[in-house]
Amino acid sequence: MKVIITGTTGMVGEGVLLECLQNSEVSQLLSISRKPCGIKNPKLTELLVPDFFEIENYAENLKGYDACFYCAGKSSAGISEAEYTKMTFDMTIHFANVLKKLNPNITFNLVSGYHTDNTEKGNVMWARVKGKTENELTKIFSEKAFHFRPALMKPTKRQQNFYGYNRIAHKIFYPVLSIFFPACTIEEIGKAMINTATKGYSKNILEVNDIKEAAKK
Repeated sequence: MKVIITGTTGMVGEGVLLECLQNSEVSQLLSISRKPCGIKNPKLTELLVPDFFEIENYAENLKGYDACFYCAGKSSAGISEAEYTKMTFDMTIHFANVLKKLNPNITFNLVSGYHTDNTEKGNVMWARVKGKTENELTKIFSEKAFHFRPALMKPTKRQQNFYGYNRIAHKIFYPVLSIFFPACTIEEIGKAMINTATKGYSKNILEVNDIKEAAKK
């Protein structure tokens, strides 16, 4: 399987990339990001794209792929709904439409969020926007769209894009918080993404228990 992956300079994307690099189901990886991920591997090619709204300019690099693991994302903290919608909905859907045109049978796996609102009518801004994004991707890819909704996540020890307070907080608080909140490892997210792309899954929305189940396939 040949996979496009975004967000490899972030915590989730890096963890998914590391899982893909050591998984025999993945033969080739294309990381698309704004800056280098810092990882070298024979399977991995990097494509630096300053603006994802111009992804169609790189069309020749995007052909012949079986799956896209879309791990890029931006926090809603401190920005308006319009700006968050542009970065979360508009950019993702533009990227997805370009890939679908170039690879009609591609599977699109999105890292969404716990408590995403598919009704698009709730009071939580980020949840509405994420829900709108999930809904539109399902329209584009039908049964080949999978939306991953992790909650508390544990990174792998090999990860580098995991700094300062976040590293300390996860090391200290994860064992306690995982008792009270749904939790999975980023390794499980990576395995689940690979398995849904190669074997499918019974649901297109994967909550934490589904992620853990899909990772076992």
